[in-house]
Amino acid sequence: MSAPLTAADIEIATRAADSFTRIYYTAYDSPTRLSELPKLYRPTSALTWNGTPFQGSGGVVTLVQNMPPTKHEIQSFDCHPIPGTSPPSLLIIVSGSVVHGQGTTSHSKNKEDQPRVFSQTFMLVPDAAAPAPTKAGELAKYYISADALRFVG
Repeated sequence: MSAPLTAADIEIATRAADSFTRIYYTAYDSPTRLSELPKLYRPTSALTWNGTPFQGSGGVVTLVQNMPPTKHEIQSFDCHPIPGTSPPSLLIIVSGSVVHGQGTTSHSKNKEDQPRVFSQTFMLVPDAAAPAPTKAGELAKYYISADALRFVG
């Protein structure tokens, strides 16, 4: 039986989720996303993008290599630490909107340039290969074990 989560566990998990969402969407919207995003996944990671499955860091490259530039706006995220590991795995649910393409104004008639609402769910797993946190309150290193994005609007 695993130990119950403490308030400190939840606070650290929330900080980790906040840090992760900033890193992930900054990398995704970056011109260097083809080199940055795959580092967050492992060969065994599962990715489902609007119903289409991809596998591992190579699947991430396949998905984004022909995608136009993006600009994500995060409205909210929620984090649920999953007991059983120390640090716990994290279930993160993100809601926001994304624009694909160069258009960032609402005046564009091109569908590609219009914001689309999305929901994205991540399962982050502690990275056993990363150095363990050495100080109390220091965030563990995680990788994306599972990632599912769905357009909802």
